[in-house]
Amino acid sequence: MTDSTARMPALYIGHGAPPLLDDPVWSGQLAAWAKDLPRPKAILIVSAHWESAPLSLSASHAPLVYDFGGFAPKYYQMTYETPDATAFAAQVAAIMPRTEPVHQHSSRGLDHGAWVPLRIMYPDADIPVLQMSLPTHDPGRLMEIGRRLRPLRDEGVLIIGSGFLTHGLPFLTEFRIDAAAPGWSADFDAWAGEAMARGDVDELASFRDKAPGMPFAHPTVEHYSPLFVTLGAASDPSEPGDQVIDGFWMGLSKRSLQVA
Repeated sequence: MTDSTARMPALYIGHGAPPLLDDPVWSGQLAAWAKDLPRPKAILIVSAHWESAPLSLSASHAPLVYDFGGFAPKYYQMTYETPDATAFAAQVAAIMPRTEPVHQHSSRGLDHGAWVPLRIMYPDADIPVLQMSLPTHDPGRLMEIGRRLRPLRDEGVLIIGSGFLTHGLPFLTEFRIDAAAPGWSADFDAWAGEAMARGDVDELASFRDKAPGMPFAHPTVEHYSPLFVTLGAASDPSEPGDQVIDGFWMGLSKRSLQVA
């Protein structure tokens, strides 16, 4: 990777669960993707696992959030200590409008939707990282937040929406990494992939009514919502992005998107 001197892309990624760190296939895909990108000067990540209004920003040097249960003890001992992002947080807060007030959290660190994929993509933890909460699930409002963040890309900031393109955990019958995708997951994934290939933001935003596989693919929508921050941060949201990763993990879609 070389330091960015041009506009950074924006990404929507699937973040998996902690065992993603031990999956050579998907972790290899994420690592290779990061290697192909210019080196970010800072990273702003919006994770499905922090739903909070008003819009909130994480605290530098705060402990990681181990917001999961039932996994091996080693995952609860992992760290990801990144450089101070206090000045970066002030910069993000300054570009948001008065109608979208920003709360600087005093003690919340990165949750697994942020630190798990970033440990793979940027294992040296030498880039300032800031996590932003999801204050809403309204696609239009999330796209506006992304649009406000867009200028940061010209300053070397990598914007990441971290979720999972399908996330019907209650409806999975197998819990193996190589489990076959249920019909609802495969159908939603194919629909979303086709809409992304057309740059059809309106279709993607109408998922509740138009997407096959609903509501099983997203009984709750927090893993889909970060997509709209990414699309809002795109130079032209109607231009198709690059679907860098596809396929399934535990039967769930790991399709991921890069927009210019």
